[in-house]
Amino acid sequence: MKKNYRQTVRMICVGILIVAAFVVLVRKGVIPRFWEQPAMAPVGEDEITRIPGPQTDDAREPLTDAATEPQSDHAPALADDTLSEHTSENMEAGESLHTSETETAPQDGKDDEPLQPEQAEPETEQSPEETLRAYLENDPRTPTEVKGIFITGAVAGTAHTMPALTQLVEDTSLNAMVIDIKNDAGEVTYKMGLPLSQEIGAEVRYVSDMPQLIRQLKEKNIYLIARIVAFKDPVLAEKKTEYAVKNADGTVFHDNNGLAWVNPYKEEVWDYLIDLSKEAAALGFDEIQYDYIRFSTAKGIADAYFGEESEGKTKQDAINGFLTKAYETLAPMGVYVSADVFGTIICNESDGKLIGQDYVEMAKHCDYICPMVYPSHYVNNAYGIAVPDAKPYELIRAAVADGEKKLSEARSLDEDVHLAKQRPWLQAFTATWVQGHISYQGQQLKDQIRGSADAGVQEWLLWNASNNYDPVKDGL
Repeated sequence: MKKNYRQTVRMICVGILIVAAFVVLVRKGVIPRFWEQPAMAPVGEDEITRIPGPQTDDAREPLTDAATEPQSDHAPALADDTLSEHTSENMEAGESLHTSETETAPQDGKDDEPLQPEQAEPETEQSPEETLRAYLENDPRTPTEVKGIFITGAVAGTAHTMPALTQLVEDTSLNAMVIDIKNDAGEVTYKMGLPLSQEIGAEVRYVSDMPQLIRQLKEKNIYLIARIVAFKDPVLAEKKTEYAVKNADGTVFHDNNGLAWVNPYKEEVWDYLIDLSKEAAALGFDEIQYDYIRFSTAKGIADAYFGEESEGKTKQDAINGFLTKAYETLAPMGVYVSADVFGTIICNESDGKLIGQDYVEMAKHCDYICPMVYPSHYVNNAYGIAVPDAKPYELIRAAVADGEKKLSEARSLDEDVHLAKQRPWLQAFTATWVQGHISYQGQQLKDQIRGSADAGVQEWLLWNASNNYDPVKDGL
């Protein structure tokens, strides 16, 4: 027994000595720690992978905007190696694999100054004015020498009158139609589907299928002009009174016919008109034409209040501002832009200031400027003509030549200036209210066309409010 006990004690002691010796040798590094995993080597840049999104909810370093937001067209796309990771040696528990895209792990032989990802120089975004200028330098649009007639929305949607007018265009020297898209009453003449025009109840189904009508007219090679009445808009003014011209007491201003006008200083009104225009352009109209692009001349307008937007600005500033924005928006879409103006503003500066129209300045911001040079609209002795309505050739030649002179003078001051072409509105009606008037038929129309041509302008448009062109048909 004693012998066995002594042997056991001796073996235990030997074991303890062996373990103690082993521990000493491990601590001294003589024996490696074979039971542990070797330390992970630092991750090189070529091993970095891009992992979308933080890997933990409490990640300390969120991804930068450049990594999470959609890339701008002017910003280079991020390459896979533009985001760096921490190596396992410097990661702390709970930290995302991603750091900010401008951080990187220290590298041997280099300091730890943050590195910036390589990016191309961002392009400078062009202003609308620069975009328009670049577009016009290499204008891809194909101009048409227009000879057209005006057609209301109500007539455009008829089953009998519209086909007859279409045939008139096909059978004569006519090649264009000016069709109401938004009329003098503020009505949009078809179900356009524009949110604001729907909200205010402006859409009227005069034309049941405007896209189909446009296709049919295009098949006949008819040039199409969308007429949009600008600031005479009783629907918008009454439904959105914040956009209306106001009296001094804050109530809505009404003209001599009891109709409200919208405020030409309001950019919200500009945007509505431009949105209507964009819809018409998308349908296939070749040109957008603005009528009533002016201030009201009704009694009491001198005392009207146009809001804070008008402070420090003239009426002409407001009209030019709108036309500039419309032109910069629409022309690059591939459509032409025109503006109807009073014919008398060419020879009477006071008229222009009263209604906000400046002939030359407006011509800088459209493709065609269309003066309403109806002989019946001129006072006696205008241009030295006793009764202008009775002398259609003489009046048209004088008025159109005056317009050409104004544009020519502006061009001589700046040969690089953009100026619209002149395209006058001619009279296709008899002005029975004018003392000394004459009946306007085929010969009177021929006289006007000849007067315009002799003044250097071949294009023209015909106005008849009821769309009855039969009396002047022989002049086409």
